[in-house]
Amino acid sequence: MTTAQDRPSGGQDSPVVLPVTAAVVRVTGGPFALEELSLDTRLRPDEILVRVVATGVCQTDVHVRDQHPPTPLPAVLGHEGAGVVMRAGAAVTTAAPGDHVVMSYQSCGRCRPCLSGFPTYCARSFPVNFGGSRPDGTNALRDGDGAEVHGHFFGQSSFATHSIATERNVVRVPDDLPLHLLAPLGCGFQTGAGAVLNSLRVPPGASLVVLGTGAVGLAAVMAARATGASPVIAVDIVPERLALAAELGATHTVNAKEEDIAARIAGITGGGADFVLEITGRPEMLTLAVNALAPLGTAAQIGGAPAGAHAEVNMNALLGGRTVRGIAQGDSIPRLFIPQLIALHRAGRFPFDRLIRAYGFEDINQAVADTCDGSVVKPVLRIGG
Repeated sequence: MTTAQDRPSGGQDSPVVLPVTAAVVRVTGGPFALEELSLDTRLRPDEILVRVVATGVCQTDVHVRDQHPPTPLPAVLGHEGAGVVMRAGAAVTTAAPGDHVVMSYQSCGRCRPCLSGFPTYCARSFPVNFGGSRPDGTNALRDGDGAEVHGHFFGQSSFATHSIATERNVVRVPDDLPLHLLAPLGCGFQTGAGAVLNSLRVPPGASLVVLGTGAVGLAAVMAARATGASPVIAVDIVPERLALAAELGATHTVNAKEEDIAARIAGITGGGADFVLEITGRPEMLTLAVNALAPLGTAAQIGGAPAGAHAEVNMNALLGGRTVRGIAQGDSIPRLFIPQLIALHRAGRFPFDRLIRAYGFEDINQAVADTCDGSVVKPVLRIGG
C-alpha cells in the first residue's frame, strides 16, 4: 500500500529513485567501497526514510564482512545509524519529517519473545537483522547496472547517505545533541550498559568483572559506576584500554597478559565475584567467568563466539546457585532505554563521548582497521551534515 506522499508522479508502480552513496562489500573480506546506488523510496506503511548523518562502526560489521555470520553479498552494512527523518510511512506515529533519530536492531514484533517484551530474543532475529532484505525478501537498493545490492541490515544498512528503517527500530532523540555522538547508542553502548542495568540489574555494592574493555565493556564499566557497584574489575590486554577503564569507573584493572586473572579476581573480591560479563567471545574466558563466581553469582556472555565454539563448565560449580546466561543487546527496548542513556549522559554519569573518534565517510576502511587493531574504541563515520 502506498500513500499520496509515497506515490511517484510516473504512476503507482514505478519506483521513486533516490541516488545514494553507500559503502558496499562485494566479496568476503573485501574492502568497503563507496558506490553510487539507487534507493527505491516507496515506503511500506511502517517504514521511515532517514537521511543518515553518522553511523558507528561495530565489530559485527567486520565479522559480517568476513561472512561470520553470513549475510548475502554484495551488501551495505552498518547498524548504528543516526540521522534526520525525511519521510514516514502511512502507519508511523512516533516519528515525523525533521525528527532526529537513532536506529537500532530489528525485530519482528509478532513472535512470543517480542510480544512478551523481549524483542532482543526475537524468534526471527537472524533473518530480520542479517538476511540482507526485508522480511518478505524484497530489497530497496540497486547498483548502476540495475543489479540488486543487499540492504536492510539490522533494518537500516546505515553505511549510506540514506536509509530505510522501520518504526520498530527508530528512536526519536533530542535535537540539541550531536548525532555523531548518539549513533553508537543503537548497538554497542546499549549492549554493555543494558547488560548491567537491564539484564543483571547489578545493585550497589555488588562486585562486577568485565572481561574485555572495548566499546561494550567500557559501556558496562560506566553503567556499573552509575549503579554504585564495587569493586568493578576490568580485564584486558591493552594497557591504554585498562587506563581508560580506570578513569571511567573501574576500581581495579587486570592485564591478562601479565597477571593470573583468576587469582587477582579472587584476591580483590575475597573469593568470587557476584557478576562476570564475558565480552571477548573466547571459550576459555567463559570458563574462567564461571569459575570466578561467588556462590549465587551470575556469569553472562555478551560477545559472539565463533560458530560451533564450546566452553567447558564445571557442572558442580553450578550447584552453588551459580547462573550462566547469554545477553543480546543488553535486553534493551531501544525506544525506552536509549533516552535513559541520554539522560545519564546529560547528568555526567555515562560519558560515552570519551570513547568516540570521528572519521569521514571516505575513511571507512581506516576506521575498520582501527577497530580491528584496537587503537580506537568506537569509530563513528560522519556521513552527512
